[in-house]
Amino acid sequence: MKSFSDSYKAAGVDVTAGYKAVELMKEHTRRTMIPGVLSGLGGFGGLFGLDVSGMRQPVLVSGTDGVGTKIRLAQLMGKHDTIGIDCVAMCVNDIVCAGAKPLFFLDYIACGKNVPEKIASIVSGVAEGCVRSGCALIGGETAEHPGVMPDEDYDLAGFTVGVVDKEKILDQSNVQAGDAIIALPSSGIHSNGFSLIRKVFDLEGKGDFYSAELGGNLFETLLTPTNLYVKPVLHLMDRVPVHSVCHITGGGFYENIPRALPQGLSASIEKKNVRVLPIFDLIAKEGNVPEHDMFNTYNMGVGMCCILPSDKADESIRVLKEMGQDAYVLGEVVKSDEGVILW
Repeated sequence: MKSFSDSYKAAGVDVTAGYKAVELMKEHTRRTMIPGVLSGLGGFGGLFGLDVSGMRQPVLVSGTDGVGTKIRLAQLMGKHDTIGIDCVAMCVNDIVCAGAKPLFFLDYIACGKNVPEKIASIVSGVAEGCVRSGCALIGGETAEHPGVMPDEDYDLAGFTVGVVDKEKILDQSNVQAGDAIIALPSSGIHSNGFSLIRKVFDLEGKGDFYSAELGGNLFETLLTPTNLYVKPVLHLMDRVPVHSVCHITGGGFYENIPRALPQGLSASIEKKNVRVLPIFDLIAKEGNVPEHDMFNTYNMGVGMCCILPSDKADESIRVLKEMGQDAYVLGEVVKSDEGVILW
């Protein structure tokens, strides 16, 4: 007998909607199946068989994150099929900074009311992010929170596990003065600083919002999914001695780049080298946001940095472009305790 409760439904939780959502998800999760997946949806846990052949000391690396208030943009636009890409990216882009290859991903969706088609649309984005990253979506959870969240509201978070051989873990201690800092461009805002954006543009209830500066719809520009850097960065690590990698997320340049540097070394970056995207100029202008605050909040057009020997800079850019990932020299590592020197 299929589980069903009139009393629970009257309280705001429809378990049958959950069953339908899972059935709709399955077509998306099937796309992410890779060797190692041992279970389908519906169990109490996702099973993954870890292949450690060729590794001397396999180390598991985990990461978890959400998409912040960018999710409000998806809700305002009624477009839910890309926000899952952001969720995956925020997790897998973090663990690749340790040199880890992501293996599997799980998502968690909390919603006011479970509308199966909307939940499946969200999961379709999660699956797409997993496909682009080469990992499997092996489980997750959807929870209805009636009375806690409005019916149309939802939040999304995710969790990933990857693996790296201990001897290949990226260690910032290898970074030296004179190393080159290679920028991997962002696709836009990615998933940070949206509370400030919502204040600057007062987006609630505006619908279509054409921007001459952007040459298109502001909402669409803001909702552009986060770039996934896993495959090109792992490929680069196989070809070039990468010393350190940093993911430019919340905290921008000033918080994230120093995390990839040992004490006593800093990043020297000439501002004219930064390929700032138009959306960031628009935020600064419309919100009268100081330049320091922009670089301390947003990626400014740089989603990830790879730090490596300067004599490998040209080769690294060539290798990344072979993978379809644009790249350019952003700056260099210098002896200093300032963390980031923007000049």
